[in-house]
Amino acid sequence: MNTAVVNVKVNPQVKKEAQKVAEDLGISLSGIINGFLKHLVRTRSIHFSLNEEPSEYLIDSLKESRQDIKAGKVVSFDDPNKALDFLDEMIANEKKIQDN
Repeated sequence: MNTAVVNVKVNPQVKKEAQKVAEDLGISLSGIINGFLKHLVRTRSIHFSLNEEPSEYLIDSLKESRQDIKAGKVVSFDDPNKALDFLDEMIANEKKIQDN
């Protein structure tokens, strides 16, 4: 089979993870890339699909947010002007604290 070499710079961790997925699928990473390139040529389109998995940071942030809501540490507004007034008041209070 006549082949050409394509050099691609890839994050080492991404490559390692992609090789694991390819292995789980029973195909080489090279085979996946060839398939992708053939699809690109045939359809002249690119399709990406991601399973969205929340990161540990996001999960921790959501837990913290829920705790803040339960503790009453959250302020919400129906009127944007009231929100701006609240922020102005917070800034004024912060300036008073710094001046003392």
